[in-house]
Amino acid sequence: MLATTEAQFVTFSLGAEIFAVPVDVVREILDHEEAFRIPHGPEYLLGLRDVRGQGVPVIDLRLRLGMSRTDKTPHTRILVIDVPIAGRILTLGLVADRVYEVVPFQKSRIESPPDIGIAWRSDYIAGVVRRDGGFVVIVDLARLFSDSGSALSSSALAGLAQPDHQSVA
Repeated sequence: MLATTEAQFVTFSLGAEIFAVPVDVVREILDHEEAFRIPHGPEYLLGLRDVRGQGVPVIDLRLRLGMSRTDKTPHTRILVIDVPIAGRILTLGLVADRVYEVVPFQKSRIESPPDIGIAWRSDYIAGVVRRDGGFVVIVDLARLFSDSGSALSSSALAGLAQPDHQSVA
C-alpha cells in the first residue's frame, strides 16, 4: 500500500488572508442567505440555516477568529462542514468571504504554526503552506470549535424546537 504524500483542501478567504480546511470535512458550499436568529448565542453565531432538512448553526468565521464582522458580498459563501469533535460530528456552516478551489498540498510542505516566542491564539492553526508568494493557513476545526461545540448544538436544538411562525396566519 502506498503512503499518501498529499492531502486535498478547500481554500477560502477572510479579508486578504487565505485559509484552508480538509476537503473531506466539507459537505457542500452554499450561497449566503440570512440565518434564522437565535437569542443569547455567542456573537459569532449568526443563527440557523435549513440545510436539506437539518438546522445548521451558521458561524461568522471572521468573528470566531478575532477579525471584523463579515460584510456580505456577491462572493460570500457558506461552507457546510462536518467536524468530528469528542466522538461526535458537529455540523456547522462557516461564512467565508470567497471560496476558491480544491487544491492538493504536499504533506511535506505543510509547516507547523509559527512560533513568535510569546503566547498567542494560534491553537486553531493546524499548519501553514507557502503558496504564490504568501501563506495559506490550514484551520484546525476541532480545536477552533472544541470549546463551543455544546453551545452550538444547544442552539441548533433550540432553533429546531421553535414553532413554525410562517404557518401562523
